Amino acid sequence: MANEKKTVAVLYGGKSTEYEISLLTAFSVINAMDRNKYDILPVHIQQDGRWIAGEVLKDKLADKSQLLLGDNPALENQAEHWLAPSAKTTGTKRPDIIFPLLHGPNGEDGTVQGLFELLNIAYVGSGVAGSAAGMDKVMMKDVFAAHDIPGPDYLSVAKYDWEQDAPTIIQQIKELIGYPCFIKPANCGSSVGISRCVSETDVSAAINEAFRFDTKVIIEEQVNGREVEIGVIGNHKLAVSVPGEIKTHSADFYDYQSKYQDGKSTLIIPAELDEKVLAELEDVAKKAFRALNLSGLARCDVFIREKDQRVLLNEVNTMPGFTQYSMFPLLWKHTGLPYDQLIEKLIELGLERHADKQTIQYRINP
Repeated sequence: MANEKKTVAVLYGGKSTEYEISLLTAFSVINAMDRNKYDILPVHIQQDGRWIAGEVLKDKLADKSQLLLGDNPALENQAEHWLAPSAKTTGTKRPDIIFPLLHGPNGEDGTVQGLFELLNIAYVGSGVAGSAAGMDKVMMKDVFAAHDIPGPDYLSVAKYDWEQDAPTIIQQIKELIGYPCFIKPANCGSSVGISRCVSETDVSAAINEAFRFDTKVIIEEQVNGREVEIGVIGNHKLAVSVPGEIKTHSADFYDYQSKYQDGKSTLIIPAELDEKVLAELEDVAKKAFRALNLSGLARCDVFIREKDQRVLLNEVNTMPGFTQYSMFPLLWKHTGLPYDQLIEKLIELGLERHADKQTIQYRINP
């Protein structure tokens, strides 16, 4: 039984600005998975929110358009057979584990993780609380502050407060954060909705742009220094990858276009860091992972401040970009864990976490 093939449901798409990125990720992961070990069940979450499951894939995909299962009416709503609390009565076999390759809100933020918990199905990645805190940049940084994990200065603004008294908030930004600063949606990834402000004249437009994507924004100080990322995998025992450095050439920061479109950014793997800085980086990454109660995987993004070489934690991404050319898999490839083996390791960690949770008692007198 130990060698029996596992059915892995791969979720992709979703109601998020990162829908297209999710498709690219799913295409890459599905084609890398070992079909001798796994039956791969694609599940497309359309932008209107419908879940559509396909049939088990026999061959590799030739094009990501094959992931758009909603174009085939015969396959519509098949996911309902097992994505419901009553699924046990349908006779349809549930997958052994779900691999949610969803980026951003409605996928990376604890929402689908809560569904998986209710259905008691194993899944890859962090649980409800860790995913939610990892998505909300304000909550995340509040947790880091409570654990004395250093990071850039920041300020949170709710849309209601901005609409009621914008001048006071602009004054707070000047006094507490200063310029240049970055203004971001609190719950968005892939640098969507982010602006760099060099003076007060930029603030209103930047905040209104961020509010297009969320009802809460975060304002952060600009840190002069190097941008470095490091990967973490594990549940109880954590492993860290080699670090990687990002150098951008076409923008003031690593924005959406730099990441996915113009290619004018350079990834240096491994990043050249002295032993003291590297040790501090690895320690900060592990502390952040545990502080947010994460599991499975995360990518930690930090600044190495120029003036004193201090490691400042910017954020943690609980479902980082996962194509074979994305930073997180590249970090592990250079650490000695190839893409296909990384996917297999994350599936194992998801199954391990699920098995651990089965030992929890939910009744006082069973």
